[in-house]
Order: sequence, then C-alpha cells, then structure tokens
Amino acid sequence: MSYLLGIDVGTSGAKALLIDAEGAVIASATEEYPLYTPRPLWAEQDPEDWWRATVAAIRAVLNRSGVHAEDVAGLGLTGQMHGMVALDANGQVLRPCIMWNDQRTALQCAEIMATVGKERFLALTGNLALPGFTAPKILWVRQNEPEVYRRIAQVLLPKDYIRYRLTGGYATEVSDASGTVLFDVAHRRWSLEVLEALDIPPGWMPSSYESPEVTGTVSQDAARETGLRPGLPVVGGGGDQAAQAVGSGIVREGVISVTVGTSGVVFAATDEMKLDPQARLHSFCHAVPGRWHVMGVMLSAGGSLRWLRDTIAGPEREVGRLSGVDPYEIMIAEAAQVPAGSEGLLFLPYLTGERTPYADPNARGAFVGLTLRHGKSAMVRAVLEGVAYGLRDSLELLRALNIPIEQVRASGGGARSTLWRQIMANIFGTELVTINITEGAAYGAALLAGVGAGVYRDVFEATERTIRVVDRVEPVADEVAIYDGYYQDYRTLYGQLKPTFDSVAKRV
Repeated sequence: MSYLLGIDVGTSGAKALLIDAEGAVIASATEEYPLYTPRPLWAEQDPEDWWRATVAAIRAVLNRSGVHAEDVAGLGLTGQMHGMVALDANGQVLRPCIMWNDQRTALQCAEIMATVGKERFLALTGNLALPGFTAPKILWVRQNEPEVYRRIAQVLLPKDYIRYRLTGGYATEVSDASGTVLFDVAHRRWSLEVLEALDIPPGWMPSSYESPEVTGTVSQDAARETGLRPGLPVVGGGGDQAAQAVGSGIVREGVISVTVGTSGVVFAATDEMKLDPQARLHSFCHAVPGRWHVMGVMLSAGGSLRWLRDTIAGPEREVGRLSGVDPYEIMIAEAAQVPAGSEGLLFLPYLTGERTPYADPNARGAFVGLTLRHGKSAMVRAVLEGVAYGLRDSLELLRALNIPIEQVRASGGGARSTLWRQIMANIFGTELVTINITEGAAYGAALLAGVGAGVYRDVFEATERTIRVVDRVEPVADEVAIYDGYYQDYRTLYGQLKPTFDSVAKRV
C-alpha cells in the first residue's frame, strides 16, 4: 500500500496529513506556533517555528498511523501565501517572515503601481499590488532595513522554506508564485519585466515548477529529524487556496467552490487565464498544470457570525455551556424561525474592510432597515443572508467573465449549517453540494504528491478516485425571487454609504 503525505504551513500551525491511495485519511496532526505583532497592523512569524512544528507534526502522524516511512510514496506542500522569507547566501533567515495579513506596505504598493503602470502590471501579474502580497514587502525591507536587504540572496514563500529545510533546494510552484505579484501568470514564469522595473534581482527568485512536479527529495539530515525516508520525492504542492481547491475537486471549469471560514472565498478553475478588467477578482495559476483560477475573497464571512455571537449572544453561549450544544446551533435555530429576507433587515459584512468586490479598508459593517419588530433572531438571519449576498458578488463577477457555474461546492465551518447552505443556494440561485472531504489544503497537497509519485496519472484522476458529493441542496423558487429583490437593495448600500465610511475612518 502506498501512502501520501500533505504538509500545510498555516497561519496558526503546521498540519501533517497522511492518506492512502484511495483517499482515506489515515492520520493527521497539527502543531501550533505563535504570531507576532511588533507594531499595529504588522504580522510576523519565525520560520524556525514552522520547521519545529512541521517536524513534530510529521513524527506524530507516523507514530499515530503505524505506517512505515518506506511506505510513504510522496510528500506535497501547501500553506499560507504571500509571506516573505529572506535568506542570506548561507541559507540563514535574515529576519522574521512578513506575513500575508501584514498591512505595513501601502506606500510600497502605490510605488509599484506608479512604476509599472496599472494596466501593464495587471496584464503581467493578473492582480494589483496589495499590502498582503510579497513584492511590496521586498521594497519595504529595502527602504526600511537596508542592512538586511544588502544581505539577501534568496526570497522564499512560507511553504517553500519548509521545502528548503526538507530538501536543501530552493524551489516554488506556479500557484504560490502567482501571489508574489512578481510572476507572469499568463506564461507561468517569473516576470523579468516586473523584477527589472522594481530593481529586484531575478536570482533571488527560486526555480518554479508545476504543482505536481517533483522539486527535490528529502535529505539525509531532514530524514533524521522528521523520521521520513531519505530520497522521498517532494512535489511542488500549491498555495493554500489552490491546494484546497484540488482537495475539493475544483479542477475543471464549471465546478465552483465557496468556502465559508473566518473569511469567505469563491474559487473557479479556468482553462485559460481570465482577467477581471477592474481587478476585483484575483487571477492566479492553478495547481493543475495548464490551468488557471480566479478567486474572490470577502474578509468577514464566518467572522461576521462569530462577531455577533461574541457581541449579543451571551444567553446562547451560556445555554451552550450548560447543555454542551454549540452556541452557533442555538443561534441558527432561532434564525430559522425568521422568514427569508429577515423582514427587510439587511447586513453589510464589512467588519474588517473588504477585498472583493470593493478593495476598501475603510468599508464598515452595518445593519440597515432595523425596526422595533426585529429581534436577535432576525439579526442572526440577516448576518447569514448578508454573507451570502457578499459571496454572490463574487459569483456575479465570474458570470461577467463568462465562467460557467454548473455546480457550487460548499466547505468550511459555515457549510456545516443546513440553514446557511439553503440560504446560499437560494441567494446564488444554484444547487449547492457538499463533499466527503473536509481536510482542506493538506489533502490537496497529498493528492498532488500522489501525481508526482506516480500513484495517479494526473490531478483529474486523483480527484475522481477520492472525492465524491455527499449532499445536495436545491434552491427554493419562491425564496430565490425574494432574495433577488433584496440582493439588488444590498448592492446599492455600499455606494450610498462609502462617503460615510471614509469620513468615519478619518475620525478614529
């Protein structure tokens, strides 16, 4: 029996996941590590913490599973995107990693867009320069830490630092490289034009591979630390969203994923590069060779419901504590008693600003339409509906790019709620399905490892052998009509409130 190992270098911890060739999960383990915020809006991590956690997670999985290291056929990597790991000529880390959620680089983003030009930059990279991406972080180090900048010899993404520690080689793959905004997404290679314009040495960028390709093998030193066998093939893997998509079977046009975690992600695979002229969607290389993907991101999806729970659901939390029932289940049961449309109550889910379709850090959350009749249960339902409206914004952008939407697959914590799935199906006007896999990006990384190791012929065979639909929710025609009307009202609110959002932001 061949086994496959997926490693996910996440924001809060490193996860190791072991599956067999039929996709059954054999064992998993997660080891946490800290996040550092040395200044407001900064976010950093120590790459050595990632390595220690990865070693511990791998050893835990091997111990729990009883699988011999010799029976592991391949290893795939995934993880948080966009982070900047700077190494010197000896491969030593020069400073903590500046992470995807770090917000210090607004000036550098403006500088990049002015230097390259918006239209040209968008054509080359598929995206605008945003504070989360890697390129502006390199410029920030140059301008603020020149002594560090002078010593840089290599720049790696988080999962690729773990690859370096496993194999001793510098490599990345196309999906994660796309998120640096230094990558020519259409041609699946580093953009020498962008690197030259920004005066970043091309030699700092690691070799780029397709996601299922073998990029190296586990070294003797890494084998001693992890318990893996020397020579184990390590494939390219993928950025967390691309790997999550592989692990959900989002590998062909027409099948769309909607992930409702703290944030919300709408993800579509495409046969060719699709570019939103206004850059409201991200366009990246997919982890499937010769494919691309477009992605919309809302920042406070499940996070909006968590905020409501923490703010006004004290009684539900107490009942849950005493009864052992999840407070979310109690809140959603109350919301189920409220009719579709929450009797005219609308919620804008912009609690932490927004990314798609409005790249606006000043956007704010709002309840609109409150009356004396509306109680807590209506507010809960309005939040569920408001998040679904926000996700529909991304679906409408996909439709505008003529991307077919034949099936929507829901995942994440929000997808566990039957009511929320029904609300999303009604607001989207599409069938909503769930699948048998809930392991996320690490599962996709393991499948990619299987392709590189020859266990599967290609990514399509890997997903067909392992992933299946387990539940379907059909839209209810009467409620679809109700929600279509309210969605048009929802769409008007951001434009009407934006001047107020901007004014309020200046006062705090």
